[in-house]
Amino acid sequence: MLFGTWLDQQLVAFAVVAGVLTVIPGADMALVAHSVLSRRRRAGYVTSVGACTGLWVHAMASALGLSAILMTSAELFSAVKAAGALYLVVLGVLSLRRALTSAPGALVATATSQDTRRAFVRGFLSNVLNPKVALFYLTLLPQFVRPEDNVLARSLVLAGVHVVIGLVWLVSYAYFFSRVSDVLRRPRMRRALEGVTGALLIGFGGRLACERR
Repeated sequence: MLFGTWLDQQLVAFAVVAGVLTVIPGADMALVAHSVLSRRRRAGYVTSVGACTGLWVHAMASALGLSAILMTSAELFSAVKAAGALYLVVLGVLSLRRALTSAPGALVATATSQDTRRAFVRGFLSNVLNPKVALFYLTLLPQFVRPEDNVLARSLVLAGVHVVIGLVWLVSYAYFFSRVSDVLRRPRMRRALEGVTGALLIGFGGRLACERR
C-alpha cells in the first residue's frame, strides 16, 4: 500500500522527470564518450562516477541551503559559471588539438592510475563547476517536498534518486559505447570523433557562458 501513497507517487513523478532530463545529451555524455575512446571502458565508468559525485555535491549544498547563496550572489554565480565554461572549452580545445596533431597510434593508450584519477576529476569538475546544476536542485526539488516532510531528508532522498538515475545512465552509455569502440578506435574514425567531441565541449562551454540564471 505504501507504493500507492502520495509520497511514492511524487517519488515516481520525480524519477520520471529526472530520467527525461538525464538522457538529454550534454557535457557529461561527451566526456564519458571521450574517456571511453581515449582510455577504454573503465575510464568511462570512472568519469561517470565523477560526474555523479559532482551532482551529489550540488545536492548536498542545496539541501543545506548553500546553493541559495550561489543563486542570490550575481558575482559568485558568474564566477562559478565562467570557471565551468572555461573548463569545458579547455577540454574541447585539447581534444581538437589531439585530433589535428596526434599521430595515428598516439590516440590509443593504456589507462594508468593517474589517468583514472584524471577521468574522475574530469567528470567531477564538469558538474561541480556548473551552477545550472545548483539551479536544477533549487527549483525542482522543492516541488516534491511537502510542508510536513523533513526537508533535509526528503531533499537528499530526491537527490539520491537523481544521482542513481544519472549513474545508471552514464555507466550504461559507457558500456554500450565501448561495445562499438573497436570500430571507433580506427585511426581515422578516432580523429573524427576527437574533433566532434572537442567541438561539442566547446559548444557546451559557450552555451554555459551565455546562459543566465
